[in-house]
Amino acid sequence: MHPQRVDSLSRAQRERLAYVEFRLYFMGEIGRPDLAGRFGVAPAGATRDLALYREIAPQNIEFDGSSKVYRIGKTFSPIFEHAPQRVLSALSLGFGDGVDGETKPLLPCESPAALSNPQMEVLAPICRAIHAKRPVAIHYHSMSNGESERVIVPFALVDTGLRWHVRAFDRKSGEFRDFVITRIEMPTLVDEEPKANERPDNDIQWTRIVELDLVPHPRLARPEIIRMDYGMADGSIRMRVRAAVAGYMLLRWSVDASPDHSLKEEQYRLWLSDPLALYGVENAKLAPGYRPPVAQAKK
Repeated sequence: MHPQRVDSLSRAQRERLAYVEFRLYFMGEIGRPDLAGRFGVAPAGATRDLALYREIAPQNIEFDGSSKVYRIGKTFSPIFEHAPQRVLSALSLGFGDGVDGETKPLLPCESPAALSNPQMEVLAPICRAIHAKRPVAIHYHSMSNGESERVIVPFALVDTGLRWHVRAFDRKSGEFRDFVITRIEMPTLVDEEPKANERPDNDIQWTRIVELDLVPHPRLARPEIIRMDYGMADGSIRMRVRAAVAGYMLLRWSVDASPDHSLKEEQYRLWLSDPLALYGVENAKLAPGYRPPVAQAKK
Protein backbone atom coordinates (compact mmCIF):
# COMPACT_ATOMS: atom_id res chain seq x y z
CA MET A 1 0.00 0.00 0.00
CA HIS A 2 1.11 3.53 -0.67
CA PRO A 3 -1.00 5.92 1.47
CA GLN A 4 1.29 8.79 0.53
CA ARG A 5 0.37 8.14 -3.11
CA VAL A 6 -3.32 8.45 -2.23
CA ASP A 7 -2.70 11.78 -0.49
CA SER A 8 -1.05 13.15 -3.63
CA LEU A 9 -4.15 12.54 -5.76
CA SER A 10 -6.79 15.14 -6.49
CA ARG A 11 -9.92 15.12 -4.38
CA ALA A 12 -11.99 13.88 -7.32
CA GLN A 13 -9.60 10.96 -7.86
CA ARG A 14 -9.66 10.07 -4.15
CA GLU A 15 -13.47 10.03 -4.19
CA ARG A 16 -13.53 7.70 -7.17
CA LEU A 17 -10.92 5.36 -5.67
CA ALA A 18 -12.77 5.37 -2.33
CA TYR A 19 -15.87 4.31 -4.23
CA VAL A 20 -13.92 1.52 -5.94
CA GLU A 21 -12.85 0.30 -2.52
CA PHE A 22 -16.34 0.68 -1.09
CA ARG A 23 -17.80 -1.54 -3.79
CA LEU A 24 -15.08 -4.13 -3.32
CA TYR A 25 -15.37 -4.06 0.48
CA PHE A 26 -19.15 -4.26 0.78
CA MET A 27 -20.33 -5.69 -2.54
CA GLY A 28 -17.33 -7.88 -3.35
CA GLU A 29 -16.96 -6.60 -6.91
CA ILE A 30 -16.94 -3.56 -9.15
CA GLY A 31 -17.10 -3.06 -12.92
CA ARG A 32 -16.51 -0.11 -15.21
CA PRO A 33 -20.29 0.58 -15.48
CA ASP A 34 -20.46 1.06 -11.69
CA LEU A 35 -17.88 3.86 -11.83
CA ALA A 36 -19.34 5.37 -14.97
CA GLY A 37 -22.84 5.38 -13.50
CA ARG A 38 -21.77 6.92 -10.20
CA PHE A 39 -19.45 9.64 -11.50
CA GLY A 40 -20.38 10.05 -15.15
CA VAL A 41 -16.89 9.21 -16.36
CA ALA A 42 -16.17 7.65 -19.76
CA PRO A 43 -15.33 3.93 -19.89
CA ALA A 44 -11.68 4.78 -20.55
CA GLY A 45 -11.62 6.97 -17.44
CA ALA A 46 -13.18 4.19 -15.37
CA THR A 47 -10.52 1.80 -16.64
CA ARG A 48 -7.76 4.22 -15.59
CA ASP A 49 -9.24 4.60 -12.09
CA LEU A 50 -9.46 0.84 -11.62
CA ALA A 51 -5.89 0.44 -12.85
CA LEU A 52 -4.71 3.16 -10.50
CA TYR A 53 -6.41 1.54 -7.51
CA ARG A 54 -4.86 -1.79 -8.49
CA GLU A 55 -1.45 -0.13 -8.68
CA ILE A 56 -1.82 1.44 -5.23
CA ALA A 57 -3.38 -1.56 -3.46
CA PRO A 58 -2.75 -4.67 -5.59
CA GLN A 59 -3.67 -7.05 -2.75
CA ASN A 60 -7.18 -5.58 -2.58
CA ILE A 61 -8.40 -6.19 -6.11
CA GLU A 62 -8.36 -9.03 -8.65
CA PHE A 63 -9.58 -9.00 -12.24
CA ASP A 64 -12.04 -11.73 -13.19
CA GLY A 65 -11.55 -12.13 -16.94
CA SER A 66 -14.54 -14.44 -17.38
CA SER A 67 -17.06 -11.83 -16.19
CA LYS A 68 -14.87 -8.76 -16.83
CA VAL A 69 -15.34 -7.38 -13.32
CA TYR A 70 -12.89 -6.70 -10.54
CA ARG A 71 -13.35 -8.71 -7.33
CA ILE A 72 -12.16 -8.27 -3.77
CA GLY A 73 -8.66 -9.63 -3.13
CA LYS A 74 -8.09 -12.53 -0.76
CA THR A 75 -5.85 -10.37 1.47
CA PHE A 76 -8.00 -7.24 1.24
CA SER A 77 -7.19 -4.45 3.70
CA PRO A 78 -8.89 -1.06 3.23
CA ILE A 79 -6.73 1.97 2.56
CA PHE A 80 -9.57 4.45 3.08
CA GLU A 81 -11.57 5.05 6.24
CA HIS A 82 -15.19 3.93 5.90
CA ALA A 83 -17.27 5.57 8.63
CA PRO A 84 -20.04 3.18 9.75
CA GLN A 85 -22.80 5.79 9.57
CA ARG A 86 -21.91 6.76 6.00
CA VAL A 87 -21.58 3.12 4.94
CA LEU A 88 -24.99 2.20 6.35
CA SER A 89 -26.52 5.29 4.76
CA ALA A 90 -25.06 4.36 1.37
CA LEU A 91 -26.21 0.76 1.63
CA SER A 92 -29.74 1.68 2.66
CA LEU A 93 -30.31 4.89 0.69
CA GLY A 94 -27.90 4.68 -2.22
CA PHE A 95 -24.42 6.02 -2.84
CA GLY A 96 -25.13 9.42 -4.36
CA ASP A 97 -25.79 13.07 -3.74
CA GLY A 98 -29.55 12.76 -4.10
CA VAL A 99 -29.77 15.42 -6.80
CA ASP A 100 -31.97 13.48 -9.18
CA GLY A 101 -33.98 11.72 -6.48
CA GLU A 102 -33.36 8.34 -8.15
CA THR A 103 -30.79 6.81 -5.81
CA LYS A 104 -31.70 3.29 -4.73
CA PRO A 105 -30.52 1.05 -1.89
CA LEU A 106 -27.46 -0.99 -2.76
CA LEU A 107 -28.75 -3.95 -0.75
CA PRO A 108 -32.20 -4.98 0.51
CA CYS A 109 -32.63 -2.93 3.64
CA GLU A 110 -35.51 -1.99 5.90
CA SER A 111 -35.44 0.71 8.55
CA PRO A 112 -38.09 2.44 10.68
CA ALA A 113 -40.09 4.93 8.66
CA ALA A 114 -39.42 8.59 9.41
CA LEU A 115 -42.76 9.92 10.56
CA SER A 116 -41.59 13.52 10.82
CA ASN A 117 -39.58 15.25 8.10
CA PRO A 118 -39.01 19.01 7.83
CA GLN A 119 -40.39 20.78 4.78
CA MET A 120 -37.54 21.97 2.57
CA GLU A 121 -39.02 25.45 2.16
CA VAL A 122 -38.74 25.82 5.95
CA LEU A 123 -35.45 23.99 6.48
CA ALA A 124 -33.59 25.86 3.72
CA PRO A 125 -33.97 29.41 5.11
CA ILE A 126 -33.21 28.14 8.62
CA CYS A 127 -29.97 26.66 7.29
CA ARG A 128 -29.13 29.90 5.48
CA ALA A 129 -29.69 31.83 8.70
CA ILE A 130 -27.35 29.49 10.59
CA HIS A 131 -24.69 29.80 7.90
CA ALA A 132 -24.97 33.58 7.67
CA LYS A 133 -25.27 34.03 11.46
CA ARG A 134 -28.50 36.01 11.09
CA PRO A 135 -31.76 36.13 13.05
CA VAL A 136 -34.89 34.74 11.43
CA ALA A 137 -38.50 35.75 11.94
CA ILE A 138 -40.87 32.81 12.24
CA HIS A 139 -44.41 31.78 13.04
CA TYR A 140 -44.16 29.04 15.65
CA HIS A 141 -46.73 26.59 16.98
CA SER A 142 -46.11 25.29 20.50
CA MET A 143 -48.11 22.83 22.59
CA SER A 144 -48.35 25.27 25.49
CA ASN A 145 -48.83 28.65 23.82
CA GLY A 146 -50.30 27.89 20.41
CA GLU A 147 -49.21 30.06 17.47
CA SER A 148 -46.92 33.02 18.01
CA GLU A 149 -44.60 35.27 16.03
CA ARG A 150 -41.00 35.18 17.14
CA VAL A 151 -37.53 36.21 16.10
CA ILE A 152 -34.94 33.55 16.82
CA VAL A 153 -31.19 33.41 16.30
CA PRO A 154 -30.47 29.83 15.15
CA PHE A 155 -27.01 28.31 15.30
CA ALA A 156 -27.33 24.50 15.07
CA LEU A 157 -29.57 21.67 13.90
CA VAL A 158 -30.33 18.85 16.34
CA ASP A 159 -31.46 15.37 15.32
CA THR A 160 -33.23 13.77 18.29
CA GLY A 161 -33.78 10.52 16.43
CA LEU A 162 -37.52 11.22 16.27
CA ARG A 163 -37.59 14.71 14.79
CA TRP A 164 -35.34 17.63 13.87
CA HIS A 165 -34.94 20.70 16.05
CA VAL A 166 -33.07 23.95 15.62
CA ARG A 167 -31.16 25.32 18.60
CA ALA A 168 -31.59 29.07 18.80
CA PHE A 169 -31.81 32.12 21.02
CA ASP A 170 -35.46 33.14 21.36
CA ARG A 171 -35.95 36.90 21.62
CA LYS A 172 -39.51 36.45 22.88
CA SER A 173 -38.49 34.55 26.03
CA GLY A 174 -34.91 35.79 26.22
CA GLU A 175 -33.66 32.20 26.44
CA PHE A 176 -31.86 29.61 24.36
CA ARG A 177 -34.35 26.95 23.29
CA ASP A 178 -35.04 24.10 20.90
CA PHE A 179 -37.61 24.69 18.17
CA VAL A 180 -39.19 21.76 16.33
CA ILE A 181 -38.67 22.51 12.64
CA THR A 182 -42.02 21.01 11.57
CA ARG A 183 -43.75 23.57 13.81
CA ILE A 184 -42.10 26.54 12.08
CA GLU A 185 -43.87 28.48 9.33
CA MET A 186 -42.88 31.42 7.12
CA PRO A 187 -39.21 31.79 8.15
CA THR A 188 -37.73 35.08 6.94
CA LEU A 189 -34.11 36.10 7.43
CA VAL A 190 -33.53 39.36 9.30
CA ASP A 191 -30.60 41.36 7.93
CA GLU A 192 -28.85 42.25 11.17
CA GLU A 193 -26.09 40.93 13.37
CA PRO A 194 -27.01 38.92 16.48
CA LYS A 195 -26.49 40.68 19.78
CA ALA A 196 -23.63 39.52 21.99
CA ASN A 197 -25.93 37.68 24.43
CA GLU A 198 -27.60 35.81 21.54
CA ARG A 199 -24.47 34.00 20.41
CA PRO A 200 -24.02 30.27 21.07
CA ASP A 201 -21.09 30.70 23.43
CA ASN A 202 -23.61 32.14 25.92
CA ASP A 203 -25.82 29.04 25.74
CA ILE A 204 -24.80 27.23 28.93
CA GLN A 205 -26.71 24.07 28.07
CA TRP A 206 -25.00 23.96 24.68
CA THR A 207 -21.46 24.65 25.84
CA ARG A 208 -21.64 22.38 28.90
CA ILE A 209 -20.35 18.86 28.24
CA VAL A 210 -21.91 16.04 30.25
CA GLU A 211 -20.08 12.75 30.79
CA LEU A 212 -22.39 9.73 30.75
CA ASP A 213 -21.43 6.17 31.67
CA LEU A 214 -23.82 3.58 30.20
CA VAL A 215 -23.66 -0.04 31.40
CA PRO A 216 -25.70 -3.19 30.71
CA HIS A 217 -28.94 -3.03 32.68
CA PRO A 218 -28.40 -4.85 36.01
CA ARG A 219 -31.61 -6.88 35.59
CA LEU A 220 -30.24 -8.71 32.54
CA ALA A 221 -28.90 -12.23 33.01
CA ARG A 222 -26.50 -12.02 30.05
CA PRO A 223 -24.76 -8.63 30.23
CA GLU A 224 -22.00 -9.88 27.95
CA ILE A 225 -24.49 -9.88 25.06
CA ILE A 226 -25.21 -6.19 25.64
CA ARG A 227 -21.48 -5.50 25.76
CA MET A 228 -21.23 -7.13 22.33
CA ASP A 229 -24.23 -5.19 20.99
CA TYR A 230 -22.64 -1.85 21.85
CA GLY A 231 -18.97 -2.72 21.41
CA MET A 232 -18.15 -2.06 25.05
CA ALA A 233 -14.40 -2.45 25.36
CA ASP A 234 -14.28 -2.22 29.14
CA GLY A 235 -17.83 -3.00 30.21
CA SER A 236 -19.42 0.40 29.57
CA ILE A 237 -19.98 3.16 27.05
CA ARG A 238 -18.48 6.45 28.17
CA MET A 239 -19.93 9.34 26.24
CA ARG A 240 -19.37 13.08 26.29
CA VAL A 241 -22.40 14.95 24.97
CA ARG A 242 -23.79 18.45 25.15
CA ALA A 243 -26.19 19.01 28.02
CA ALA A 244 -28.66 20.38 25.47
CA VAL A 245 -28.96 16.95 23.79
CA ALA A 246 -28.37 14.56 26.72
CA GLY A 247 -32.06 13.96 27.47
CA TYR A 248 -32.87 13.33 23.81
CA MET A 249 -30.06 10.82 23.49
CA LEU A 250 -31.05 8.84 26.59
CA LEU A 251 -34.66 8.76 25.43
CA ARG A 252 -33.70 7.66 21.92
CA TRP A 253 -31.58 4.78 23.19
CA SER A 254 -34.05 3.75 25.94
CA VAL A 255 -31.50 4.20 28.71
CA ASP A 256 -32.84 3.65 32.24
CA ALA A 257 -31.80 6.82 34.09
CA SER A 258 -33.45 5.90 37.39
CA PRO A 259 -31.06 5.86 40.38
CA ASP A 260 -32.07 2.30 41.33
CA HIS A 261 -32.37 0.87 37.78
CA SER A 262 -36.06 0.32 38.48
CA LEU A 263 -37.34 0.19 34.88
CA LYS A 264 -38.00 -3.46 34.06
CA GLU A 265 -39.47 -3.24 30.54
CA GLU A 266 -37.71 -5.14 27.78
CA GLN A 267 -36.59 -2.05 25.83
CA TYR A 268 -34.30 -0.90 28.64
CA ARG A 269 -31.04 -2.69 27.92
CA LEU A 270 -28.77 0.09 29.24
CA TRP A 271 -28.56 1.87 32.59
CA LEU A 272 -27.05 5.27 33.35
CA SER A 273 -24.76 4.26 36.18
CA ASP A 274 -24.49 7.80 37.59
CA PRO A 275 -27.80 9.67 37.21
CA LEU A 276 -26.28 12.62 39.10
CA ALA A 277 -24.39 13.36 35.87
CA LEU A 278 -27.67 14.88 34.66
CA TYR A 279 -27.83 17.40 37.50
CA GLY A 280 -28.62 20.80 35.99
CA VAL A 281 -29.43 19.35 32.56
CA GLU A 282 -32.65 21.07 31.53
CA ASN A 283 -33.95 18.24 29.36
CA ALA A 284 -33.05 15.49 31.84
CA LYS A 285 -36.80 15.03 32.37
CA LEU A 286 -36.86 13.31 28.97
CA ALA A 287 -34.55 10.54 30.19
CA PRO A 288 -36.56 7.41 31.08
CA GLY A 289 -36.95 6.99 34.82
CA TYR A 290 -34.95 10.09 35.72
CA ARG A 291 -35.74 11.62 39.10
CA PRO A 292 -34.21 14.92 40.26
CA PRO A 293 -31.87 14.57 43.24
CA VAL A 294 -34.45 16.20 45.57
CA ALA A 295 -37.05 13.62 44.54
CA GLN A 296 -34.52 10.87 45.08
CA ALA A 297 -33.79 12.09 48.60
CA LYS A 298 -37.48 12.15 49.55
CA LYS A 299 -38.13 8.65 48.28
